[in-house]
Amino acid sequence: MPSPDHRIYQLHAELCKTLSNPIRLEILNFLRDGEKSVGQLASVTGVRQATVSQHLAVLRQRGVVATRKEGANIFYAIANPKIVEACDIIRQVLFEQLAEMEKLAKASAVR
Repeated sequence: MPSPDHRIYQLHAELCKTLSNPIRLEILNFLRDGEKSVGQLASVTGVRQATVSQHLAVLRQRGVVATRKEGANIFYAIANPKIVEACDIIRQVLFEQLAEMEKLAKASAVR
């Protein structure tokens, strides 16, 4: 029988898989400023509306985004702001890694 920790690791991996798509990350970045419709997200990302809808469905299935219906429109919002915080931390780590790689490249070019 798997331990409770094993279940958390499994859920963590599934959430990371959900966030492993650059379009989904871009969608989340635009949703940080507030809810948006599929049409608005398609417009700001430059991605076809059908594609944005597919990505939003994945995010919704994992509980990353929540929906609100108003008339014929469905608006999407980030379900838990900690998701954005986690993405921001990962982004900071990536910028630090890039800076370190650039520093190493410059140092090796000087030799």
